[in-house]
Amino acid sequence: MSKRQHPDGARLLPRLAARPEACATLSLSQWDLVLRQAMRAGIVARLCFQLDELGLLQAVPERPRRLLESSRMLALKHRRDVRWEVDCVQRVLAASGIPITLLKGAAYVMADLPPARGRLFADIDFMVARESIGEVEQILLDADWVPEVTDAYDQRYYRRWTHQIPPLQHSRRSTVLDVHHTIVPPVARSPVAAEVLAAESLPLAGNGQLRILAPADMVLHSAVHLFNEGEFDRGLRDLLDLSDLLRHFGTQPEFWEKLAARAETLGLTGPLFLTLRYLDHLLEFPLPAPAREAARRCQPPPLATRCLDVLFLRALLPNHYSCDDWFTGTARWLLYVRAHYLRMPLPLLMPHLLRKSLIRPRETADSKKFREIQQRVEELLRLTPPAKGEAGQAKSAAGQR
Repeated sequence: MSKRQHPDGARLLPRLAARPEACATLSLSQWDLVLRQAMRAGIVARLCFQLDELGLLQAVPERPRRLLESSRMLALKHRRDVRWEVDCVQRVLAASGIPITLLKGAAYVMADLPPARGRLFADIDFMVARESIGEVEQILLDADWVPEVTDAYDQRYYRRWTHQIPPLQHSRRSTVLDVHHTIVPPVARSPVAAEVLAAESLPLAGNGQLRILAPADMVLHSAVHLFNEGEFDRGLRDLLDLSDLLRHFGTQPEFWEKLAARAETLGLTGPLFLTLRYLDHLLEFPLPAPAREAARRCQPPPLATRCLDVLFLRALLPNHYSCDDWFTGTARWLLYVRAHYLRMPLPLLMPHLLRKSLIRPRETADSKKFREIQQRVEELLRLTPPAKGEAGQAKSAAGQR
């Protein structure tokens, strides 16, 4: 059957994330589709945590519920592994006394923030001062981390034009570290001074060396990562992370005003506008008045906004055929080019894209690990027999695939 036979399925997972009480009305074939979309977006375990917290998990049919609960167990293991790995990194770098600012998922886990629920990890991100990054890299190399990137061009690209050194993988545990010196490339159209971030960063409770970004900076970094990086395989997960962060920090006095002011200070009003717009459009996020005012001030011209909607409202859906239409692939490609345009000036960008278009890149540890997770979940779904009375629906759904 045609891949275009799910006209109502494209928004099924975002609607469920926004209104989880709808889980009680889903048929088994709809659960099959939801779980496949959630697996592509990397949020199966997160969905389990969300339903359980709201007392809705028992309303899920037994077989989908078992898969949700299995994914939650895997996510809990990942959380323990991340805590252990962060501790290993901190012990290795303890003698240097260099402050370590945890980023993204590692920060969520170590600070016990809501986006840590159900998160699966392929690497650990942290930031150190640029003048210290050479010392940090040497210490990690001496402690059995090795460069994951060996190509001379890619090594030079990371070190000259990006905001991090090439990823490092542990020789025995195979864990991957991304060591940053800021949150956007220094040659980007809106570079961010690491010193400004460091000045507002907060110490992690119980550890004098580990730090996390201030709440507004953490939100803005998550927004930059989602909207300026050009990779949307887990775009819906990253948008849900932003939803969790804003619900969590949004109760602090004057947080929204601080967020808007910080975005202007750092030159990140664009990612903030896109965050607020698509939280509203896709997840029905209840934006308070200060957030709506910030979005109004940051909004680009109407024609540019319409063009962005055409692209992002497709790319932010799960990377699954049931969410695709005739323009989805083109939209994702255009956003990939846009991301490079934001990160690099044209004299650097054009030779780089030409080279990358001619040479097939090696699979990264990130993509490989998530591909393995996706394959395992797909195997579990294939092994799950249909519930009695709904065998016809499940068979029909399988035929469509």
